[in-house]
Amino acid sequence: MSGGEKPDLEALRELERVLRSLEDELASWRRRALASEGRLGELTHSGSAESLTRSKQLQDENRELERRLETAKLRMADLLDRLHFLEQQRGNGGTER
Repeated sequence: MSGGEKPDLEALRELERVLRSLEDELASWRRRALASEGRLGELTHSGSAESLTRSKQLQDENRELERRLETAKLRMADLLDRLHFLEQQRGNGGTER
């Protein structure tokens, strides 16, 4: 071997080490991705009907709560109007009708 070949061999060996390291890391990521996809598939198939039912229940409950909130707002506005009227009457000595 000449002096020029030795650095090339060292570079080649270093490249091989880097490639092996990358190969191991890639295999690790692939295993993790496959495991995650498997878990996702299990969750999607096992809980889909239950999740849809629960989602519908929550949407129905939300609509009912929104309706009740709107009713409460209207009642509160009515009570505030009455209170304002009574305060005006008290300020006028209660003589105005």
